[in-house]
Amino acid sequence: MKKRPAPRPQVVYNLAAQQAARTVIGTYSTSFGVATKFLAEPVRTHVRNIYALVRVADEIVDGSFDPAPTNLLLTALDDLEAEVHRAIACGYSTNLVVHAFARTAHTCGITEAEIAPFFASMRRDLGEAYYTPEELATYIYGSAEVIGVMCLRAFTQAPDVRPDDRSSLVTNNIDAARALGAAFQKINFLRDLAADQGELGRYYFPQIAEFGLTEHTKNEIIADIDNDLNIARQGIARLPKSSRGAVKAAYLLFATLTNKLRRASCSELRTTRLRLSTPHKVAVLAQAALPTTPRPHTPSTSSKVSSHT
Repeated sequence: MKKRPAPRPQVVYNLAAQQAARTVIGTYSTSFGVATKFLAEPVRTHVRNIYALVRVADEIVDGSFDPAPTNLLLTALDDLEAEVHRAIACGYSTNLVVHAFARTAHTCGITEAEIAPFFASMRRDLGEAYYTPEELATYIYGSAEVIGVMCLRAFTQAPDVRPDDRSSLVTNNIDAARALGAAFQKINFLRDLAADQGELGRYYFPQIAEFGLTEHTKNEIIADIDNDLNIARQGIARLPKSSRGAVKAAYLLFATLTNKLRRASCSELRTTRLRLSTPHKVAVLAQAALPTTPRPHTPSTSSKVSSHT
């Protein structure tokens, strides 16, 4: 019997990098990990590779190095960004997560136009604690909207997207991708209010920094989130089948969480990180599997959801 040749070292290393990215995502975000299962390959792997790098950078600024002086954290971010550029240029990194991201960036056309704003926003988290409306918009663009664009570029690599259609897929859906990223970020800011202000000393929303969290400021923020979600919803039907289900799942999970935040009291938001219960997540994901486009996002009139995590 002829002996099967051993896999080339490069193939094995690439596989190890992909598995490392998958482990990072599975460890930090169970909901996102489940949502990616709706993606067809190779898009699923590309999206995991993107989010794994994002997660590593986010951990630098959110406390995995604590206690550490700011200058060391900034150096760590600088080193990570430099390694990303080296890996994209040469096709290899000793950092498995960076290696996985670099391969995805090369394949999907992710460039400095997305990478630089992302790292700029990560550095901003180590700077001033307060934001003007203009500074917040710039921060959200780099920390969330460009990630939506990166994922959109990954969607173009699906087998049901013709190479000639890749450019138009990005052009026609870029506003929706940015809006979905912005909505996710604002939702996370509101649900993480207690930790951001109490533990990290960050005040992302200018109106809360100035007036505190009141029903008026909460409703103002949620109205802005509703607008972003509705812009994002309009793009779901335009996506290829290979990515539509995953985006719909993520959209529905965060739209449902938005309605839970809407119903929460200000005192609850100041002290508690709200979550969707596992049965509620399962129900939402089951809805995502249906071949329908989500309805326009409007305030939920259903009874209050349990706050158990």
